[in-house]
Amino acid sequence: MARAPDSSKPATSKPESVTLTEVAGHAGVSRSTVSLVLRGSPLVAAETRERVQAAMAALGYIYNRGAANLRAARTQTVGLLVCELNNPFYAELTAGVDDVLDTEGFVAFIANTAEQPERQDRFLQRMREHNVDGVILCPAAGTQAELLDRLDRWRLPCVQALRFVSDQGRDYAGVDYQAGMETVTEHLISLGHRRIAFVGGTLDHSAYAARHAGFTAAMRRHGLADDLVLRCPLTRRAGAEVVGALLDRAKPPTAALCYNDVVALGLMLGLEARGLRAGRDLAVTGFDDVPEAALSRPALTTVATSARQIGQEAARLLLRRIADPQGPPERIILPSRLVVRQSCGAPSDTLGGAPSPSPHHRDLS
Repeated sequence: MARAPDSSKPATSKPESVTLTEVAGHAGVSRSTVSLVLRGSPLVAAETRERVQAAMAALGYIYNRGAANLRAARTQTVGLLVCELNNPFYAELTAGVDDVLDTEGFVAFIANTAEQPERQDRFLQRMREHNVDGVILCPAAGTQAELLDRLDRWRLPCVQALRFVSDQGRDYAGVDYQAGMETVTEHLISLGHRRIAFVGGTLDHSAYAARHAGFTAAMRRHGLADDLVLRCPLTRRAGAEVVGALLDRAKPPTAALCYNDVVALGLMLGLEARGLRAGRDLAVTGFDDVPEAALSRPALTTVATSARQIGQEAARLLLRRIADPQGPPERIILPSRLVVRQSCGAPSDTLGGAPSPSPHHRDLS
């Protein structure tokens, strides 16, 4: 005789799984933030972590750690490609990247591309062979947008830092170069300078374009000529050697606004070799505020760009991208800050100005 089914037994059908996206929506955070909470990442604020955990409990989310490990298959390594490793600015950037990676158990392979796209390609290929989880890339001058498409095909997460080949739908961490250069140009104009030279840089890329645009915008706003542009390598020697081209002309400038601190420090040495002094015979400004800028004599007026903080933000952004490859692209722009010292001829700000505000951070989706 057939036995009637026992209605007291539980149903064997499995309830639908709760997804990370549903947890994220319930908690009001991004999917990558939920992923970071699951990994126990210290990048997530305590209040946010508690909100995500509460959402998991409310929705009945169960973390399948075994499946997550199979999906990840990660090496806990990333690539960091910079274009001028001998520039102290990049040492600070690298330290910032390491600050964040170390807390997450990651390590970086560092490569100097020396502004050579072919060398950059070789390093990226080698990093791919070593199965890095992602790369932070300061693109070498001349890098084509096709490189980013290739990294997409390799499924290799990439954050562009300091410069970008394309910022459309791409992760990027950098600084507001144009606003910084406008500010320091306006400062020189406020001191009475009308003949100002823009000095430094031989290669075209997004950072050069933004700095030059800031100089041009400020000069034109005051009806001043912006045609005194002297391009030279970004080295101390080149800065020293350009002094002759600046001063040995029928109408020499009264101020030199340099592409970066390295060029500015070299230019000051060139002035000294002629028995001249920055701030007295020629106003000189730099850009980046490397540690040596405050120690030079005279101390260098410059624009602080928070290299270490840029490195930290780029590393955090890359870790979010590794955790959530399909998340919306992000663009983080840190503000710059004018630091007035003696080299421009104005009273110095020995404290280096007010602290930088928090980074401007927005999605590009």
